[in-house]
Amino acid sequence: MAKGVQARAGGAFGHLVQSTTLDFHFFRVYISPMLTQILYIALGAFLLWFSADWIVDSAAAIARRFRVPELVIGLTIVAIGTSAPEFIVTATAAFKGLSDMALSNVVGSNIFNLGVILGLMAILRPIVASRTVVLRDGLLLFAVMALTTGFAFIGEIGRIEGLILIGILLTYILVLIFRRPKTHCDEQANCNERSATWIDYPKLAAGFAGVSLGGTLLVDGASTLALHLGVSTWAIGVTIVAAGTSLPELVTCLSASIKGKNDMLLGNLIGSDLFNFCGVLGVTGVLHPIEISQTAMPSMTMLIGSMAIILLCMRTGWKISRKEGALLLVLGFARWIPSFL
Repeated sequence: MAKGVQARAGGAFGHLVQSTTLDFHFFRVYISPMLTQILYIALGAFLLWFSADWIVDSAAAIARRFRVPELVIGLTIVAIGTSAPEFIVTATAAFKGLSDMALSNVVGSNIFNLGVILGLMAILRPIVASRTVVLRDGLLLFAVMALTTGFAFIGEIGRIEGLILIGILLTYILVLIFRRPKTHCDEQANCNERSATWIDYPKLAAGFAGVSLGGTLLVDGASTLALHLGVSTWAIGVTIVAAGTSLPELVTCLSASIKGKNDMLLGNLIGSDLFNFCGVLGVTGVLHPIEISQTAMPSMTMLIGSMAIILLCMRTGWKISRKEGALLLVLGFARWIPSFL
């Protein structure tokens, strides 16, 4: 009988050990990697917020130092810096043969910028839009979207198409530099704010580096978690990865809105989207042609329609009201639905 009790005890102990081993195996295989990715996401979000605040503060100070309008700084330096994660993800995906991920990241990022971010900023504080922003920058972005969609119908963004897009971007930057209006203290919104010192230049560079690292960590973490759900490559790219790489624009615009820098906010969003299409897709197409599948066409067509709505919103009263911002926010999230369907 003692042997029977001992055997049952041994069996119970063995079952407990086996159960504990299975639980540990489940934690090690499933739970632990997810916790690691969540840590990456949290760290990436912190770096994005902290670095974007440095970018806005330093770029504005440098603009005042050289009497450059903050709109020009937002359309160029800040826009290129916050688009660094898009370029990293798109180029990497293209070289790995993931064309859907490469294109969907850019398309999804612009959808997030022009829908979610612009709409959210308008809800927080109505955004004033000047004639220059609407008639020059907005219409140019609309034309570039239409041109890129035309390339998509061909089926590829290759070296020729890439060079055309790069040429448009370089011409635009040169026009901004050489035809920028002269600014005086009484024309600027905040003349009493500080001008740039030597620390702002390394601070701006550190901000760009932090944005790139934070975006990479967040995208890697979010993508790994999404893959566990069995989501397609295009859907991941146009939603989670795109939203992750757009977080620099989100936190930069939020910081600019809090500080009352309306020109830098609009300049960052429009300039970032132009750089995404012309710079990111252009350079990537020259380095490694991007094949475009029919999966991309609905999202690209909807993006053009959304840009037309945004131009109309900015033209009505030369501002985007809170109600119009709510409309853009809803459209921004609604455009994710076809990607999953």
